[in-house]
Amino acid sequence: MKKMAVVLASLVVVACASTLKANSPQASQSNNNSINTASASAAGMDLSRLTADIQKLEKQSDFFDYNKFTVKPEYQTILQTEANFIKGHKQDVVTLEGNADERGSDQYNLDLGNKRATAVEESLAKMGVPTTQIRIVSLGKEKPRLICHQEKCWKENRRVDFIHQLN
Repeated sequence: MKKMAVVLASLVVVACASTLKANSPQASQSNNNSINTASASAAGMDLSRLTADIQKLEKQSDFFDYNKFTVKPEYQTILQTEANFIKGHKQDVVTLEGNADERGSDQYNLDLGNKRATAVEESLAKMGVPTTQIRIVSLGKEKPRLICHQEKCWKENRRVDFIHQLN
């Protein structure tokens, strides 16, 4: 939720900046009011669509096999969707959060999370995403999606999450 609040706050600032640009000193007061209303409506529609797109993208993850950091072929569609969005939004910076399950030492899992995020970064770069729009963070085993000591939980925790931030 905090991440969405940051994204929404960023988008509101961008939307407000667009409205201010539409108001020029040369425009009459009546034109200013109609421009403000039209800009606010358009920005609101674009903002809610963009927010929905980001929420959908952030629900996707790239999952990995135990002790592996190779991107599996079945996640190419997700990566292509992410790449298309990032390339289409030059102000977007995506943070790739590498995660691991609870097994292994803290350092091993941080290294593994980093390798997983790097593998996803390399795939996105091959799809044309500028590396300047990608950040990598390894969370190791610190951010589990599910908590239990069984494979059903471990496989959910071996992943890379996509966190988008519009600058």
